Amino acid sequence: MQYPNPTIVYGRPKNYVPIIERACINVSGFAALYKEMERAISVSGKSKSTLTNYARQLAHLALHYETLPTDLDADQVMDYLHQLLQNRSLSVSFFKFTVFGMRFVCKLRGLEYKQFGLPEIERPKKLPVVLNGTEVKLLMAACTQLRNKLLIGLLYGCGLRCSEVRQLTIADADLERRMLHVRQGKGSKDRYVPLGNMIVRGIAAHLSAEKPVKYLFEGKTGEPLSQRATQMAVTQAVKKAGIHKPISTHTLRHTYATHLLEQGLDIVTIKSLLGHSNIETTMVYLHIARIPPRTAFSPLDTLYDQH
Repeated sequence: MQYPNPTIVYGRPKNYVPIIERACINVSGFAALYKEMERAISVSGKSKSTLTNYARQLAHLALHYETLPTDLDADQVMDYLHQLLQNRSLSVSFFKFTVFGMRFVCKLRGLEYKQFGLPEIERPKKLPVVLNGTEVKLLMAACTQLRNKLLIGLLYGCGLRCSEVRQLTIADADLERRMLHVRQGKGSKDRYVPLGNMIVRGIAAHLSAEKPVKYLFEGKTGEPLSQRATQMAVTQAVKKAGIHKPISTHTLRHTYATHLLEQGLDIVTIKSLLGHSNIETTMVYLHIARIPPRTAFSPLDTLYDQH
C-alpha cells in the first residue's frame, strides 16, 4: 500500500492538477459528493477552508482506493488511517482532517460512524500564544512597508482574522466615525469594531500612497491580497523583529483579546468585538490574561459610598 503523497497537495509541478479535481475526474461519484459537501458547508455557515480541508483528505482516500470513501468498509478505512500514522512525513492535521471529513460525509449521507470504525479525536486543550506589548512594538517597527505595517496594525488593533483583513473594502473603513465594518466573518456574521487613532492615520496614508480601487489591500490585478502574502507579511516582520515565539496572523487576534482584558474591558464586550458565537470561546483568554487581583469588599459599603 502506498502512502498518500502530500506533495500532490503542496507541490506545484508544471502539469499540476489539484487533488480534489483529480478525484472528481478519476473517482466515480466524487464530484457529486463534493457538490453535496459544498452545499452543506455553505448552508451551515462553516468556512470555505473547512470544505477544502475535508475534501482534500477525502480526495486522497478516494484516489488511494479508487472508490468513494463512503463505499469503503471498516478494515479499509482503519488500514488507511494506520498507514497515515506510520508516515512521519505527514502532519497530524492530515490524519485529523481525514477523520473529520469522514464524519462529515457520514452525517451528510445518513451513515453510522461506527460502520467505518472512526476513532475518537480529542481536541487539544492548548492555550494560545500571545505577544506582550514590547513584542507588538518590535513587530510594528520591523515593518518597512506601510502596507505591511497597516496589515499588522489591523490584525492586532482590531482583532481581525486573516480572511477578514484580506476582504476589507475601502468603504468598510469609516474614518470619520472611526469604525470598521467587518463583513461576513466566521459564521457569516457582520460586526463593527472601533478604529484607533493610529490605524485611522495609517489607513489614510495607505489610501493616499497605494490608491486601491476596491479592496483596502489589493493584489496586482485588483483582487484581495492573497492569504499567502498576508501571512508572509507577518512572518517576515517576526523574523526581522527577532521574536522567537511561534506567531501567525491569528496570534495577533489572540493578543488583541488578551490585552483588552488586561486593560479592563469586560469579557462580554470582547466576545462581541471578536465575533464569537459562544462566550465559552472567549473565556479562554481569562486563563492567559494577567489581571491584577482586587481586594475583596462588601457591596453594601459601595451602595452607601462608605469611605
